[in-house]
Amino acid sequence: MQDTSLLIELGAIVLALGILGRFAGRIGFSPIPLYLLAGLAFGKGGLLPLDASEDFVATGAEIGVILLLLLLGLEYSASELVSSLKTQYPSGAIDFVFNALPGAAAALLLGWGPVAAVALAGVTWISSSGVIAKVLGDLGRLGNRETPVILGVLVMEDLAMAVYLPILTALLSGVGLAGGSITLLISLGTVGAVLYVALRHGRLISRAVSSDNAEMLLLVVLGLALLVAGIAQQLQVSAAVGAFLVGIALSGEVAEGASSLLTPLRDLFAAVFFVFFGLSTNPADIPPVLLPALLLAAVTALTKVATGYVAARRAGIRTAGRWRAGGALVARGEFSIVIAGLAVGVDPRIGPLATAYVLILVILGPLGARFTEPVARRLTARAARRTRRENRAEAPEDPLPDTQVSGRS
Repeated sequence: MQDTSLLIELGAIVLALGILGRFAGRIGFSPIPLYLLAGLAFGKGGLLPLDASEDFVATGAEIGVILLLLLLGLEYSASELVSSLKTQYPSGAIDFVFNALPGAAAALLLGWGPVAAVALAGVTWISSSGVIAKVLGDLGRLGNRETPVILGVLVMEDLAMAVYLPILTALLSGVGLAGGSITLLISLGTVGAVLYVALRHGRLISRAVSSDNAEMLLLVVLGLALLVAGIAQQLQVSAAVGAFLVGIALSGEVAEGASSLLTPLRDLFAAVFFVFFGLSTNPADIPPVLLPALLLAAVTALTKVATGYVAARRAGIRTAGRWRAGGALVARGEFSIVIAGLAVGVDPRIGPLATAYVLILVILGPLGARFTEPVARRLTARAARRTRRENRAEAPEDPLPDTQVSGRS
């Protein structure tokens, strides 16, 4: 009977995810908020609580995080990451200061402590690469001049995750300053070693993994990612970072083939992950944090717009492109939930706030990408007209010509 309940619940979850994903595609929005809402509906305190499939969904959620980071690593080669690090680090630093500090400040103002501040800083810092890439494609902006700037900021965020996640994991596990320093050194050493090996011997690694048989390629890459993720977790380094590094180490046709094979699995288990995060959040806990979430969303939406504007200006992009770059970066999504999912075990208050925050910005993000530039253009034109009117009002009247004065006399 238990097995029957498990199959029924899993079938209902997967079918519901498929229907929600199709609906989101038709209205042109990311399915992430719908998946989170489904989790809230199926979780404790929701409309239809699930019991039998909870353990299976939890395991699927862990696999979802690993696949998200693995596919992200497959999108970049080691040379691309090193090149972005050399050219985009000022924009990455601006991004961190503008967007991580509001989250940290909010946690401290709410009295949640320094560990929660580090976690919430990550939630507000990292934009959603998946949502942004889809929005840029839908709007036909992939060939725009500001798009490389947007992608550069996202690459810097993704690379920073390899350092940030081990720090957060160490803080959450309470290993202390010495243990955290060792963990960070291990992580930095691993990242450096993987980048070096990928740059020098990436072809050899890809050749060893390569296979003309799609089934064998899928099994080898997925098994390698899960194995490295597990070893990384044993070393107190985030499992997600281990999967990310596996993706970086693979390149060329192997990376392309593995990406096409793993993308459907990633989409399935990532959806399960969002549902699981919703399951672990009690809907009754969201209303008390709704106002802080709205305020934090408003502040960090503006700081992301400022980030994109400054980064595009550094690259010599014109004003309209600067505003488009800023608006495109507003959306938060998968990685904000990943970070919050790590932190809820230590401070459960982060979960409801992160859920409400992501729900707001994953909806506001596509709207910001569409309308930030035209709204800014209208406001700029209105301000220019107002300035011209004020200048006319303050200017002295021209004196009459002498001929007109003598004629009147």
